[in-house]
Amino acid sequence: MLRIADTFVVERPRTVAAALALLDAHGDKARLVAGGTDILVNIKHGLHAPEVLVDLKAIDGLRVVDLEGDVFELGALVAIHDLARHPGVQAALPSLARAAGLIAGPQLRRMGTLGGNICLDTRCVYINQTHFWRDALGYCIKKDGTVCHVTKVGKKCVAAASNDTAPVLWTLGASVRLASPRGVRELALEDFYVNDGEKNTVLAPDEILTHVRVPRPAPTRRMAYQKLRVRDSIDYPMLNLALAFDLDGGVVSNLDVVVSAVAARPRRVKRLPEGPLSAALIDEAAALAHKQVRPLTNINGDVAWRREMVPVLLRRAFAEALGEEAAA
Repeated sequence: MLRIADTFVVERPRTVAAALALLDAHGDKARLVAGGTDILVNIKHGLHAPEVLVDLKAIDGLRVVDLEGDVFELGALVAIHDLARHPGVQAALPSLARAAGLIAGPQLRRMGTLGGNICLDTRCVYINQTHFWRDALGYCIKKDGTVCHVTKVGKKCVAAASNDTAPVLWTLGASVRLASPRGVRELALEDFYVNDGEKNTVLAPDEILTHVRVPRPAPTRRMAYQKLRVRDSIDYPMLNLALAFDLDGGVVSNLDVVVSAVAARPRRVKRLPEGPLSAALIDEAAALAHKQVRPLTNINGDVAWRREMVPVLLRRAFAEALGEEAAA
């Protein structure tokens, strides 16, 4: 146990069972930390005030990258840097490797973890500020206040999901394994998220995300990831888009597009076309994405411009998935 001044203590369990025991003992006074690239900043800004931080980094069993068999298994503590650079991930799950490689900057990728990115707290221009700034504003519905400054009405927080790996893993059919004192449960990643910016996952206070499981993609599966941000390093996404489809004999099927950094959970574009690969098919998919995705003012950047970039990112993703030069 390590005490940090008079603010909180840090516990460093060596097993999942020991970490669960600490969560069970301390309840809502405890928080998990792995890389610390998100929660430590939020603590500094007064968004969290834990009495105990449960540091998971000493649990070696959560760093596995198993790409054998019909289902790949990725440990929650796999570093983002290692995920992006892993030759097996680059070959079998190129969109995931690309998404990981576009997270933040190199220093943060070496610290951050896959599980941490999946569980990344939602972000909003009205919440991710210093305590002084939020106090001057009058706070907001997510922390200490009663008003959503984005919608101006209602009682629901619309802070945005900003994790890069989540939309990719949706299109890959991934699931997550959650451990608690009650046992282990597994659920589809799509079911892991809820549309509530205050807390956008179903993760219980005494649960730990331990592994991510990804079905082995078929040889016909193509995939891509595109990200919009102010700078090509460090920044969170203003918009991101994951694409996956089967291409067999020049025919597109099982087309899947998931867009995020828009609302509290990623959004899947519906009623996408199938058929012979053509410019018309891509245009139809782009038009559907543009129609269904409507960004809010919860993220920096002009709302109209972000929406107009949805079909642009989708076309770039198709080019990336097909190996065309335009993917750059």
